[in-house]
Amino acid sequence: MLYTSESIEKVVAAFSKLPSIGKKSAQRLTYFMLRQDEKFIDEFSQALNDLKSKVRLCSVCFNYTDADPCPICSANNRDRSVICVVEEPNDVLAIEKTNEFSGLYHVLHGVINPMDGVGANDLKIKELVNRIGDVKEVILAINPSIEGEVTTQYIAKVLKPLDVKITRIASGIPLGSSLEWTDEATLTRAIEGRITL
Repeated sequence: MLYTSESIEKVVAAFSKLPSIGKKSAQRLTYFMLRQDEKFIDEFSQALNDLKSKVRLCSVCFNYTDADPCPICSANNRDRSVICVVEEPNDVLAIEKTNEFSGLYHVLHGVINPMDGVGANDLKIKELVNRIGDVKEVILAINPSIEGEVTTQYIAKVLKPLDVKITRIASGIPLGSSLEWTDEATLTRAIEGRITL
């Protein structure tokens, strides 16, 4: 039912298609946009246009980039003997924010999930195998879900004959949580991944 204008309703419908944006949030965003000056709207529109026209996948690591290869792959100060494999491009950002990793990345763009029709050939696993060459270590930093575990095991199996060290990021109990409320699988991983002090 049309309460205001067709233009407003179209923008509300567009915002509603975004993840975790419901109808109320979409309306708030739409009315926020209406209160902005033309310069803001033009810049916002241009940013969206650039997002679709300029952003592409890096031909090396498959992260999103404007330049190919991406800034990480083309940086001279990165350790090229270590590749960190992640599920999605936003995982690269999460790891980079820690300032603890100085190697290269490889983005799979998903995980093996037969229920959703996603197999190993739908991911960037072959491309990872082709990158091994002088690589000494592959760190599997895939989200700890059932699908993530299947993907981790599959990649480890594929890379095993290539004489490269295969590791996975540690997983366990989050800082500030209680053992009492931690599930068995997480506790098991925390015990298995224990470190010497």
